[in-house]
Amino acid sequence: MAVRKFKPTTPGQRHKIIGTFEEITASVPEKSLVFGKKSSGGRNNTGKMTMRYIGGGHRKMIRIVDFKRNKDGVPAVVKTIEYDPNRSARIALLFYADGEKRYIIAPNGLQVGTTLMSGETAAPEIGNALPLQNIPVGTVIHNIELRPGQGAALVRSAGNFAQLTSREGRYCVIKLPSGEVRQILSTCKATIGSVGNSDHGLESSGKAGRSRWLGRRPRNRGVVMNPVDHPMGGGEGRASGGHPRSRKGLYAKGLKTRAPKKQSSKYIIERRKK
Repeated sequence: MAVRKFKPTTPGQRHKIIGTFEEITASVPEKSLVFGKKSSGGRNNTGKMTMRYIGGGHRKMIRIVDFKRNKDGVPAVVKTIEYDPNRSARIALLFYADGEKRYIIAPNGLQVGTTLMSGETAAPEIGNALPLQNIPVGTVIHNIELRPGQGAALVRSAGNFAQLTSREGRYCVIKLPSGEVRQILSTCKATIGSVGNSDHGLESSGKAGRSRWLGRRPRNRGVVMNPVDHPMGGGEGRASGGHPRSRKGLYAKGLKTRAPKKQSSKYIIERRKK
């Protein structure tokens, strides 16, 4: 995966940096695994705007991605690597030996034609999904479950990876991309390797219109509003707005919002880095 820079022939091209799409092998998704996505424009069921700065954008199709990897012992061949408009990572289409087709998140280095497996008997190779208890210590992993059979919840976006650092009884100790170190049940599944499209973080839209294609409307700052609209609004001239806070008055810099008695806190060994 690489990125392309453009000659500054127009103001929009000057700062534009996008991916090369060189790893993508198919332009049309598998018809049996997609359905239409209805855009809300940030409105709820009564038509009231509950999320600002959402609207417009290109029409999208939802690709049904398999985060559970529960077809244990059935080999699958990677047929295509595809673009998914709903996530930063690429997806891979698998053809299972029994005829079923499924999408998965494409790991870094996955090639078309590779055979993948899932389950306890699978080898710890890129793209294979195994229980944490069967993965060697020190292995780089992604698509990690928090509860057995629930499906992958952690480490799913482009370029991310976690590391299995040790084992403590029924639990494995995982270092997450945020820097947090936590325990996860050894029976939970994870996929070997890091998520692909690792240069996604280097991309730059180059112009406002490109954000509109993605369904993102202009976002105006609180300090430029009036006092009736935002706690940081108002003042004579260009006032800084005082302490940074949200539109509802919650402090935005450094206020801890995690519930102090949250049940899962006992599994966190080291909090994420500030």
